[in-house]
Amino acid sequence: MLALFGLALTVSGRIVWLHVVRHDFLAEQGDKRSLRHVPISAHRGTITDRNGEPLAVSTPMITLWANPLELEPARERWHELAAALGVRLDVLAKRIEDNAGRSFMYLERGVTPEQGGQVMALGIAGIYQREEFRRFYPAGEVTAHLVGLTDIDENGREGVELAYNDWLAGVPGKRRVVQNRKGQIIADVQVVQNAKAGQSIALSIDLRLQYLAHRELQRTIQEFKAKAGSLVMVDVKTGEILALVNYPTYNPNNRASYSANGSRNRALVDVFEPGSTVKPFTIAAALDTGRWKPGSTVDVGNGQMQIGKYTIRDVSRGGVLDLTNVLKKSSNVGITKIALDIGHEPVAGLMQQVGFGADTGLGFPGESSGRFPLHTRWGAAETATMAYGYGFSVTVAQLAHAYATLGNNGVSIPLSLLRKDREAASSQVLNPATSQVVLEMLRSVVEEEGGGGQRARVPGYHVAGKSGTAKKSRSGGYTEDSYRSLFAGVGPVSEPRIAMAIVIDEPTRGGYFGGLVAAPAFSRIMAGSLRLLNVRPDNLPETMAQHSIQQRGRS
Repeated sequence: MLALFGLALTVSGRIVWLHVVRHDFLAEQGDKRSLRHVPISAHRGTITDRNGEPLAVSTPMITLWANPLELEPARERWHELAAALGVRLDVLAKRIEDNAGRSFMYLERGVTPEQGGQVMALGIAGIYQREEFRRFYPAGEVTAHLVGLTDIDENGREGVELAYNDWLAGVPGKRRVVQNRKGQIIADVQVVQNAKAGQSIALSIDLRLQYLAHRELQRTIQEFKAKAGSLVMVDVKTGEILALVNYPTYNPNNRASYSANGSRNRALVDVFEPGSTVKPFTIAAALDTGRWKPGSTVDVGNGQMQIGKYTIRDVSRGGVLDLTNVLKKSSNVGITKIALDIGHEPVAGLMQQVGFGADTGLGFPGESSGRFPLHTRWGAAETATMAYGYGFSVTVAQLAHAYATLGNNGVSIPLSLLRKDREAASSQVLNPATSQVVLEMLRSVVEEEGGGGQRARVPGYHVAGKSGTAKKSRSGGYTEDSYRSLFAGVGPVSEPRIAMAIVIDEPTRGGYFGGLVAAPAFSRIMAGSLRLLNVRPDNLPETMAQHSIQQRGRS
């Protein structure tokens, strides 16, 4: 009896000791073995175009994972799991066996909630799920180079997704749960930290214009069997990029289509010599010196000129040309004589002022600043080649930006890939009167007979522009059969709204001159864009005359 009493007293004392004296310690140890913190996925910010059309969205998906230690005893049910996952049994078995001894392995990431539910409904021990998000790109290949993509963990890897990753990425939360000894969640205790969604971004592009530009660029490349092409369209008044397209491209929703060639954003990364598209800026530099007037003339002789060991040639003989006809005939000899007369400083200075060789400030990953020479001594040959677009390199975005400055009365506004809600800082880099004179000259290049840009005409609108045909450089010189076809311009002339530059790389069928290859694409894209933006036509008499002819034809 005494022994039983002593035993009861001992047990009672132990109970008191554990539940009173050691309660806090034991509770803490129990919590460590049963309470866990489970992450709560954060929603990545949405990317839209300037009008709110979605370009990148995150969709809830299910990630299935397993504890191989628990899954091993259920080997007889692996065939059911393999069938639900859509994989071969031997492949699944090898994965599980390779992870034997571990407590975690992925089964499948990014499946739909329905697919995840089917797997969980099997009730196989050791199978778990958690909610994640998967990035989806509604515009697919049309905006791929600009928007970029994320990896499977929704971390930005290219394009805007990478450049603004810190802004777009949310902050994951966490919740406290109770797990049993098998690691199964048996109760939610509380949310310790709420997930914070990422911030959304509105890009400057207009998806309607982006689709139009993509379609016409693809059409041009296929028509002329070209290697590649790029286009940048800029709002003259704000500096916002309204469209930026490249071809070839890829579909970010299908990573199997991803390739190094198709994923390169050529419009911002690739550089090239701009050729004759920069001649208007040499003319502007000459006018700004006061030594040359719009009516001034230059004798180009038989269309050849010797500078040292170099021979400069024109495509056609011109005789005596005024400045407008120097541009219309794209005379290398004429532009060289003008540049040599005023010296290299005004020309080089103006080229740099409009942005050639300078960072655009877009902050796009891998963007190039181009290359502009800073010779300690400028010879006649260096001055001449610079004047007609050789000896330095630019990007398509820089060329479009320069023409936007020309169309904005000489006011340079920084480019932007984001929609602007207020005016940005600007600077006057060209004389406004000079800009207007050069713009009118470029209108003649497009609209008058003998100009190289006639295929760039836009019904109902006056547009201004300049074509270019540049030989591609290679080690030790230039190729004789590989060209880039270019066209850059603005419209409408009366009140410029859009500046655009197009580059077609290595056309191989039907010709290679910029006025033949790139100008028609400029015409179609400019015409469609002005209509989509509801820009008032400034060449209505021509439109009415054409309409009248069409009506008479029908009758």
